[in-house]
Amino acid sequence: MRMNKKYSCLPAEEKGIHIINIRAIEDIGYDQHESTLLNSLSKNPDADCKYGLYFRDGKRKVDYILVYHYKKSSAGRTLARRVHHNDSSARSTKQDQPLPGKGVQLEMGEGEPHVDYHEDDKRFRREEYEGNLVEAGLELERDEDTKIHGVGFVKIHAPWNVLCREAEFLKLKMPTKKMYQINQTHGLLKKINSVIQKITEPIQPKVAEHKPQTVKRLSYPFSREKQHLFDLSDRDSFFDSKTRSTIVYEILKRTTCTKAKYSMGITSLLANGVYSAAYPLHDGDYEGENVEPNDRKLLCEEWASYGVFYKYQPIDLVRKYFGEKIGLYFAWLGVYTQMLIPASIVGIIVFLYGCATVDENIPSMEMCDQRNNITMCPLCDRTCSYWKMSSACATARASHLFDNPATVFFSVFMALWAATFMEHWKRKQMRLNYRWDLTGFEEEEDHPRAEYEAKVLEKSLRKEHKHKETDKEKLTWKDRFPAYLTNFVGIIFMVGLTFAIVFGVIIYRISTAAALAISSTPSGRSSVRVTVTATAVIINLVVIIILDEVYGCIARWLTQIEVPKTDKNFEERLIFKALLFTVVYLPLLTSYHSKFVGRPGDYVYIFHSFRMEECAPGGCLMELCIQLSIIMLGKQLIQNNLFEIGIPKMKKFIRYMKLKRRRSLDHEEHMKKKQRYEVDYNLEPFAGLTPEYMEMIIQFGFVTLFVASFPLAPLFALLNNIIEIRLDAKKFVTELRRPVAVRAKDIGIWYNILRGIGKLAVIINAFVISFTSDFIPRLVYLYMYSENGTMHGFVNHTLSSFNVSDFQAGTAPNDPMDLGYEVQICRYKDYREPPWSENKYDISKDFWAVLAARLAFVIVFQNLVMFMSDFVDWIIPDIPKDISQQIHKEKVLMVEVFMREEQGKLQMLETWKDKDKKKGENCNNHSPRLSRSHSGSLSSCHSYPLDV
Repeated sequence: MRMNKKYSCLPAEEKGIHIINIRAIEDIGYDQHESTLLNSLSKNPDADCKYGLYFRDGKRKVDYILVYHYKKSSAGRTLARRVHHNDSSARSTKQDQPLPGKGVQLEMGEGEPHVDYHEDDKRFRREEYEGNLVEAGLELERDEDTKIHGVGFVKIHAPWNVLCREAEFLKLKMPTKKMYQINQTHGLLKKINSVIQKITEPIQPKVAEHKPQTVKRLSYPFSREKQHLFDLSDRDSFFDSKTRSTIVYEILKRTTCTKAKYSMGITSLLANGVYSAAYPLHDGDYEGENVEPNDRKLLCEEWASYGVFYKYQPIDLVRKYFGEKIGLYFAWLGVYTQMLIPASIVGIIVFLYGCATVDENIPSMEMCDQRNNITMCPLCDRTCSYWKMSSACATARASHLFDNPATVFFSVFMALWAATFMEHWKRKQMRLNYRWDLTGFEEEEDHPRAEYEAKVLEKSLRKEHKHKETDKEKLTWKDRFPAYLTNFVGIIFMVGLTFAIVFGVIIYRISTAAALAISSTPSGRSSVRVTVTATAVIINLVVIIILDEVYGCIARWLTQIEVPKTDKNFEERLIFKALLFTVVYLPLLTSYHSKFVGRPGDYVYIFHSFRMEECAPGGCLMELCIQLSIIMLGKQLIQNNLFEIGIPKMKKFIRYMKLKRRRSLDHEEHMKKKQRYEVDYNLEPFAGLTPEYMEMIIQFGFVTLFVASFPLAPLFALLNNIIEIRLDAKKFVTELRRPVAVRAKDIGIWYNILRGIGKLAVIINAFVISFTSDFIPRLVYLYMYSENGTMHGFVNHTLSSFNVSDFQAGTAPNDPMDLGYEVQICRYKDYREPPWSENKYDISKDFWAVLAARLAFVIVFQNLVMFMSDFVDWIIPDIPKDISQQIHKEKVLMVEVFMREEQGKLQMLETWKDKDKKKGENCNNHSPRLSRSHSGSLSSCHSYPLDV
């Protein structure tokens, strides 16, 4: 028959192992009647294994997936793809037989393609590595009969004995049989808590893990010798999917492939393309009809949905599914968002206070009073003419909304808010550590990264080629010196580029203001400054978004060429560079105006052509507020939200179009339902939490560093984070492959960065209030120069006089009669001597008085606020009292359990000794005749087996 001829190429040792796939039989040429008969006698194998969540036997759960690429011959189809894996046979055959389920290529005869030695080397490495995994106790099953052509999958299952062994090695805390009562509040606190629970019940997620617990199981590091202590009533769920994948990943990192003399772990195999991906599986589908209930579906409904934005996050379920590290990130993000609520309320009150008192603000009323007839000096040379101060009335009134006495109070409040937030998070973190059994957990040293191992391997090969002895190699500073030099040059170049862009924006503002002053109508000239500011800020926003993406890529590349040893080192170096670049482009926000612009007749020029731009009569704080608001809103809406939504959707659409083109080539294969590992392979790989943290750190900087100039920043941050939490949740649940669960007891270096920003915010806000706003000049005038103790006359006090005859040649206005009258004296904002003084245009005593007051305010504000922040730090304990009591209670209970166990052992031994002694006495009381005749009974008495 044709079938026998086609299958004659199979090796003899495989004929008794592999099960022929029904689809392969159809391809051979059986008629429809025979294939129908075979199909009727068989079940759907995909349904038995829950479409890839289990092995083909439907019993062993898939804990991890390895993916590889192979070259598939187009002349024939591989046979015998998915086959049951017998663990005992795999252990005995090791390297002699291929992995169960592995496809066997058909003989091509003379048409056999040319041998690809590179692909053969990868295949040999995979075979050895998978053999080593089997020796380590894992069970494997291969699948190459997938919809994705040229891609094979290796399914990994960890049996019970391997899970127990590795759990003991990793010192995983597991729940014991012992349960104890959690201390409950009493009296008034209990009533308050019950009322709060009833009020917040509608905003609690409908998740079992989120319900308040009154009892807790005592946890202890797993030990195979003490299995009787643990609750093993349900072995299938004792190690959840997150723990199982973590254990398998530890084995994958520890197991090596020793081909080419040098060992290579899973990270090196991934880096060298031996495997293309490695990931744990999601629990199942999250949408569709007849979807079985699973944690992923529950997370999608109660967490990753915009419809539940008002609810608390099910943090315990997030930790159960994704691990402690990701759970801590979302817990921190939730605490930060909650703490933004009081900050937003106070910010709104400060803003409303400015709105309510704007009509009572005497300086802005004086600026808007046209009866004062104050003529101001030109804002630019030649093209700009004299102008009335009353034309800046709108700007002055708007400045009062943000530049008022309440701003100082809000700056102090936000400094204390930052300290309170950090302390609140530390306490929340300790509660989570207790709840997640992380107390006493110590992080172990990470395994070397794949790139580091590859560099060490390359160095060893070079030394071996030179016939040198190769001990255990490692990278030294000499090996990294080119990378360090590249880092230094790259950072200097990017810093220079940033300041060049800042300089270009300044030139744009100056030249645009001059151009608009020439072409604008008299009514439009009053809005020149607003137009220039708005357009410049939009340019800033575009530049910042572009630079942020460029700097992120450059920072990652510079970190990669350094070849850090571990993932932790890589993350810390990447964070340092990203923060450095972020700090570098901050001048784009604040470097437009200089306090050293000069004076009429002696201005400061750039390249002897462009005059430095000065602040408006209403102050620079208003323009700084406009810049911050547009940049913060634009960055959050465009870069954070639009990019996070748009880019994954675009990638998903591209993958869909590729699959659609393939589907037209092989329609039959694409009609069947995809396996779970095929679906997850098409998802985006998890790239770490650094981008997520960095996004929030920058936002935290906006909220705290510039709060004196933009009190509505906490409100915008709150609105953004409400969307951000659900957006990130949806991305983790639906768009990304399931990450490997990583144990962690804190958020790591990010906590220190947040504390540093909080301290820096005090200093920056002190300087913003002192030198950017008019708060200090107003206080100085009120208490030193005011004749009646009011602010009347303040505007005139801050303006100096200039004789227009003292203009430098070529700088006077081209149209001096633009206002309809000849101007002899114009005013400008500065503290200088008048032209009729002996030392005309010199800095006056008022300037030094204001400067001294500003510096004194910086010192007093900084020290006072920092002292208050440290006091808040000290007065709030890091560990809640009830948690410390519960931890102590757990230790006492654990000691009691072991003491009872020891006492039980002693009692059992004494019982055995008594029984043995009594039996010995009974045997000695027998007569010698009986003893001789029943010698066998005597011996049996002394060898009586004790039933433990």
